[in-house]
Amino acid sequence: MAIGVIIVAGGRGERLGATVPKQFLDLGGRSMLQRSIDAFDHHPRVSEIVVVLPADLVATAASIVGATSRRCRYVAGGDRRQDSVRHGFEALPHDVDVVLVHDAARPFVPAAVIDRVIDALGEAGAVVPALAARDTVKRGDAAGHMVVETIPRQHVWLAQTPQGFRRHVLAAAMALGEQETEATDDVSLAERAGHAVRIVLGDGRNVKITTPDDLAAARAGFVAAPRVGTGYDLHVLVEGRPLVFAGVVVPFERGPLGHSDGDVICHAIVDAVLGAAGAGDIGQRFPNTDPAWKDAAGVDLLARAIVIAREGGWTVTNVDVTVILERPKLAPHVRAIRERLAAVLQIGLEAVSVKAKTNEGVDAVGRGEAVAAHAVAVLRSGSVR
Repeated sequence: MAIGVIIVAGGRGERLGATVPKQFLDLGGRSMLQRSIDAFDHHPRVSEIVVVLPADLVATAASIVGATSRRCRYVAGGDRRQDSVRHGFEALPHDVDVVLVHDAARPFVPAAVIDRVIDALGEAGAVVPALAARDTVKRGDAAGHMVVETIPRQHVWLAQTPQGFRRHVLAAAMALGEQETEATDDVSLAERAGHAVRIVLGDGRNVKITTPDDLAAARAGFVAAPRVGTGYDLHVLVEGRPLVFAGVVVPFERGPLGHSDGDVICHAIVDAVLGAAGAGDIGQRFPNTDPAWKDAAGVDLLARAIVIAREGGWTVTNVDVTVILERPKLAPHVRAIRERLAAVLQIGLEAVSVKAKTNEGVDAVGRGEAVAAHAVAVLRSGSVR
């Protein structure tokens, strides 16, 4: 059987409070409408797609939506929902004998729901996916202040889309819709036209985006998981060099030998940040063969690494550093080091941890011949709109 889909996207989404129609709002890099179309364009059982839009958006819709594997027709909607569905129905080819009607505001409909609706249409003339009510259901008075009755929740189902129809059933529903007052969904018109409606199981992911909170929740699902990077640095200690940690000079007779200032804390964090951002490492970005980085301050290299991460859409949320040094004691300087790091990283002081350990006399670090640092950085995506 030939299966056609009408995607209803004719509203303006006033309740959402957006400056553009809600169907064109971004959800993780694709518009709400694109995601709704994708659900059916990628479904192997769908033959035809018609998208119903506000009249002033029809001419440019194809370029906004982009390429699809199936041809999409775009038609203007009407004043009421049933008028918009009727316009979409009239645009479907006559050989389509099963029609699914879907709200563009439900961009996450799973393929399994589409399959359940189509399968049920093998025996029923109209089908609605729905979820059973979980909460106790109260019917209020006209003012909404007093309970009139408690409705047994086992009899209450929360309707979703796509709603499915045999062609002749939807034709009858649309004919009735021309005479009736506004209907909130399409199967209700089929009911009034005398046709039985089958319920199939919906899906909790198939949410309708109506309010700003709905949109925020939908977008939150596209926020990238945090990334964690690790870094390590070690320098031999020699006389005549300052002992520097995050730009803070700690009084001591020796300091780290290096092409730059040998700031092990900053160097370790640079590697951690670049690693989490997938942007290489300190040797690739600031090689010791390049004169540009001769005696470069570690805090400057760290600031540059932060810029590189942000260009990739990532921002640092917190860092944790362990310095391994026999002497001098770092405890008196930890606060100043944390404050300097927080300023460079542009995060709160509470998100910067610096700890100092000794190596208990083991190896070059334990003998006081070198200083080392381990760092962990957590980055979150800064590109999600």
